Amino acid sequence: MNLKKLSLIRNYHKGDITLEEEMKQNETVETAASGDGEMSSSSEKKKKEKVKQKPIEAFYDCFEVVCFAAAVVLLLFMFVGRMSTVDGSSMANTLQSGDRILVWDLFYKPDRYDIVVVQKEEGYYADELLVKRVIAKGGDTVTFDFDDWKVFVNGEEMDNSFVLIEAGEDMERGFVPYSNTVVVPEGYYYVLGDNRNGSTDSRFPEVGFVKESEIIGKVIFRILPIQNIKNLNYQEK
Repeated sequence: MNLKKLSLIRNYHKGDITLEEEMKQNETVETAASGDGEMSSSSEKKKKEKVKQKPIEAFYDCFEVVCFAAAVVLLLFMFVGRMSTVDGSSMANTLQSGDRILVWDLFYKPDRYDIVVVQKEEGYYADELLVKRVIAKGGDTVTFDFDDWKVFVNGEEMDNSFVLIEAGEDMERGFVPYSNTVVVPEGYYYVLGDNRNGSTDSRFPEVGFVKESEIIGKVIFRILPIQNIKNLNYQEK
């Protein structure tokens, strides 16, 4: 080392830091910078790995959601609902033979216009499930106008929009008295098919008045065929 360089080292100061200390700090900074470069490179690799894993993670997320939804539906069917199949044309055009329907029975109380599944406790239809619409309940007075296809409950005309009417024909009377009036006993319901002239219902003794215990549940949804999926809860107009 020459005298000039030695003099610079001895005389160089920045505050309390000597040139030798500053050189050491520079080395430390360079080392740190090199480390940051390595960390940055490592971070980029991890990001790329995450990007590669995303499609797989998305698949597993979707699979979990589907499994959860299937479990919920299964539990609903097991404890609060059931599946049933429409047999016959008595509810045309609302329901067709072969339609698969979801029936709800948890805390259910039948109400006017509800589509229900009925199973008679005895008689001709004891071994069959019938799908009908509730028209009246215990204490109600049902009056028919067979010529104009109208039904009145306690003097109020019922909604007729869902009824399959045969032009030029009268509504089937069945065993309704010639007074055209029926009073529903307490604890019972009066049910009709939407296809009035193609339905065996409360107008006929084979069905008659229906006990609440004979109503299995309310039809809330048609789930098959897929193209005809529909909410079957009655919407007041």
